[in-house]
Amino acid sequence: MSYPKLALHLAIILSVLNSVPFSFGQDSRSAQDPSQKSRNVKPELKKAYKDWLDKDVTYIITDEERKAFKKLATDDERERFIEEFWRRRDPDPDTDENEFKEEYYERIAYANEHFASGIPGWKSDRGRIWIMYGKPDGRETHPMGGSYDRPSYEGGGSTSTYPFETWFYRYLAGVGSGIEIEFVDPTGSGEYRLARNPNEKDALLNIPGAGLTLSEQLGLSDKGDRISGLGGTGINNYQREQDSPFSRLQLLADLSRPPQVKFNDLATAVNTGVVEENPLNFDIRVDFFRQSDERVISAFTIQTENKDLVFQDSGGLQQARINIFGKITSVAGRRVGIFEDPVITTATTQELTEAKDRKSAYQKAVALAPGTYKVDVIVRDVVSGATGIRHVGFTVPRYDPAKLSTSTLILAAKLQSLVDQPAVGQFVIGQTKVIPNVSGTYHRGQPVGVYMQVYNAGIDQTTLRPSVDVEYALLKDGKELGKQVEDWRGMSDSGQRLTLARLIDSSPLTPGEYELAIRIRDRVSGQTLTPSSKFTVVP
Repeated sequence: MSYPKLALHLAIILSVLNSVPFSFGQDSRSAQDPSQKSRNVKPELKKAYKDWLDKDVTYIITDEERKAFKKLATDDERERFIEEFWRRRDPDPDTDENEFKEEYYERIAYANEHFASGIPGWKSDRGRIWIMYGKPDGRETHPMGGSYDRPSYEGGGSTSTYPFETWFYRYLAGVGSGIEIEFVDPTGSGEYRLARNPNEKDALLNIPGAGLTLSEQLGLSDKGDRISGLGGTGINNYQREQDSPFSRLQLLADLSRPPQVKFNDLATAVNTGVVEENPLNFDIRVDFFRQSDERVISAFTIQTENKDLVFQDSGGLQQARINIFGKITSVAGRRVGIFEDPVITTATTQELTEAKDRKSAYQKAVALAPGTYKVDVIVRDVVSGATGIRHVGFTVPRYDPAKLSTSTLILAAKLQSLVDQPAVGQFVIGQTKVIPNVSGTYHRGQPVGVYMQVYNAGIDQTTLRPSVDVEYALLKDGKELGKQVEDWRGMSDSGQRLTLARLIDSSPLTPGEYELAIRIRDRVSGQTLTPSSKFTVVP
């Protein structure tokens, strides 16, 4: 091949090589270099949302809520989450204001103003407790520390202390009753820390022979054991159960958890009407008692069969636990009241069989204006998750002050006079404890309690007492089996109100359906009433 032809071939080859993109080789190398790859980076939360999560609600948001919030992708979703977060904690969603939210931010402002030291007030231990649980029911402060006479349950004797405070709460949901919380400022900087034991405030704790307890003075215990945590504070170590190390640690753990949103799942189920496929049967009734011309006490009684509940061992006792939530609404759909409470039924192992044959009852009394309402009630067994829901419409009567009238006639499972006892608690009406038998079924031999109030009885001007004839009649299949006149000595009265309370022996009654009628005649006005109620006697 001649030189010109060889030169031409080389030129063509070089031209072809140059036409191949050089980036091909670069792409191949970059595909193997992780630093050159684009990364999927989740956008960081905006400062407003990060502050809301880590500052505003850090003490009250649950772990589940925090995880859910972090998974949200858009600001619209986050805004809806925040709105729902506060709505779940609103004690009265029917009002424009969210009382809980407003009070919560007031607590934060108070903590920042009063508990700041080297850190913002909301970050301090006192600030955290104040924000989570509000103002304590009692507060003892020792801002300068100094001389201190120990109470007996701390071992007695005198010592000197760092600045400290003791807060007292009568009750904290999810924590307990009679809660004492102690804060100590060992550095004198104003930063009070949550104390794990009563010795933390003792400024003489590590000084030999100083600030001894009574038992240490008598040589019955050694201060070194108290310092090391091996000994108690006195002869009997921990005189109060709440001062034991285990109770203290449990209290600290309980105080670190976000306050529970009380039975919010039950409220949701009531609103949606959706429950799990594990029904729990229960009975409900509503009774009415005149409070004034404009208000009527409406008592909601809920009763479950213990055999339908699941009992678990708790400290040697068998316990069944249910949660109850109720919502009362007017005909216009406006919520006028709610009630929510836990109910615990307890029995020993030996009593368990007998206890399962009995019933558990709960009652909530609410003052309502006369009118028509609806109550939605949901009951859930905590252990099994079995759930029941009822929707009951009812009309609160209007009591005319010029007419003879009565409360609801209650057939009771238990009737007890409280004349010599405090008349407080569930099922208490006036001076009587009345537990309704909601199912209306009695075992033969079980007393049938009868309770009713009579209003606006005429006053006899001679005796200045109500003049009313009352007669009890027992009927079966429409036939009267017997009757009995009310013993006036057994009647309590308050002005123009009479209280009828009696126990009827069911031993002579054969099993079957019965009706109790109470015939009332006002001698002064001539008005008459005959309220009645049916019940069943079983063997």
